[in-house]
Amino acid sequence: MGRNTRKRRTPLATKAIAASAALALGGGGLVWANFYASAHEDDNSGWNRTKSTSARVATINCPDVGQRLTKVPRSSRRTVAKELALLDRQITAAYTRLAQTRQAQAGDPNYVGNAILSPLKSKRVATLDRIRISINRGGGKAPRDLSRWAQCQGVPAEQPTGGGQQDGGGQNDGGQQDGGQQDGGQNGGGQDNGGGQQNNGGQAGNGPVADDFIKIEDVQPNSRNLPNGLPANGDSGSTGSFTTRCGTNENANRNSDNVIVAPGVSNGAQHQHDYVGNQSNNAFASDQDLADADTTCQNQGDKSSYFWPVIRIQDGSQDIDAGQPGGGQDGNVGKIVAPNEAQLKFVGNRTSDVVAMPKALRIITGDAKSFVNGLNNANTAWSCTGFEDRQVTDKYPICPDGSSVVRTSAFQSCWDGQNIDSANHRTHVAFVQADGTCANGFKAIPQLQVRLVYDIQAPQIQNGQVQNAFAVDSFPDQLHKPITDHNDFINFFDENLMNQVVQCINSGQDCD
Repeated sequence: MGRNTRKRRTPLATKAIAASAALALGGGGLVWANFYASAHEDDNSGWNRTKSTSARVATINCPDVGQRLTKVPRSSRRTVAKELALLDRQITAAYTRLAQTRQAQAGDPNYVGNAILSPLKSKRVATLDRIRISINRGGGKAPRDLSRWAQCQGVPAEQPTGGGQQDGGGQNDGGQQDGGQQDGGQNGGGQDNGGGQQNNGGQAGNGPVADDFIKIEDVQPNSRNLPNGLPANGDSGSTGSFTTRCGTNENANRNSDNVIVAPGVSNGAQHQHDYVGNQSNNAFASDQDLADADTTCQNQGDKSSYFWPVIRIQDGSQDIDAGQPGGGQDGNVGKIVAPNEAQLKFVGNRTSDVVAMPKALRIITGDAKSFVNGLNNANTAWSCTGFEDRQVTDKYPICPDGSSVVRTSAFQSCWDGQNIDSANHRTHVAFVQADGTCANGFKAIPQLQVRLVYDIQAPQIQNGQVQNAFAVDSFPDQLHKPITDHNDFINFFDENLMNQVVQCINSGQDCD
């Protein structure tokens, strides 16, 4: 999407293509940011270059098959989605076994390969073969030798640092500078029930760790500058905005499904989402179900679904899903905290008018598997109120007293003009190019910008240990890294209201 390029980077620091955008955020002034376009990685990217499994293995890296399947017949997509969800569950089961067999691993350097990775490969081969059959039966042409994506690798905790972040932990001119997190600096450390280093950290033993945090004061101002120095809403183009007010999930509407990526699969996300807007979003909801649903939005013409992974405080407490799928069973523990502010704003394109979004358009921004996939699709910016000119993607911010945690996402705003979704849920939309235009004949649509604010007590870090950490829910093998944050949207504005949104933006008005 956008301008694609291929360039080898160090692990977890694949060069992203900066597509200019800016967030005009209430309470924080104008915040400059880069939002990354997609550049598909080859099979040797990210953690896939890890060679050794003799060191203690921190997690498991498997090729993300879903991102590679860009051509799946529409009639086969639901079946393929179920098989992709099965691949995720297989990884989770292998990761769980990895975490439970540390003593055996210590006595046998080949244990992980023989007892965990080899059986996992066999299961993946069978699943990938069913995916191949489904695609071909649907009239498509499956990629040759799908089984080449069956091999997974163990990621040792002890990795070279590779340079780390530049400029005080922030991004330098929009790009990760040949470093980012190389194993997250874990060295096997972390919390166990709010204290004590064990496994990969965190209250459930799978993160986060002290190195996942940075004091916001240590991040350089304007650390994610726009490359051309222009805001998204410049002197020309469509400079208006439309804000929809849908609450902060006061009614605790949550589940661990993902109807976009895993329709028909219960617990397809393996982590909890907060939902605002549409109240019928679950794995089994049809478009008609979503169109007929109630909404928390003040304007009842907006039945769109806005959802993101929850944040939890790992202070030793548990939430109601402690023993449930998507919660404790998937390594997501601690007390869930809802945002105290959720701003949902649509803005324009700085070079042209925008066109209406089609009903049921699906957009995912960010990547729930960025820790092993690399940074190509990482997109959420973390900051603090009063410091929103300082933003990081691969660290959680430690905010000073009186300041709140902020997470922001700006969605892709170029649409192919035809499809409401695509096989990998990405190629039907794209980020703008550096000059603000849409490439490949794509059309500019209103850009959704989501700003979430949380009142969270700052974690305490002493002697390399973190107390009262906070983290987003994640797949267990992603170790609750901040780069795995993501945001999802399904458009169910009614036609009249969507036309009003477009008119406001194109005429330079600010509406809500």
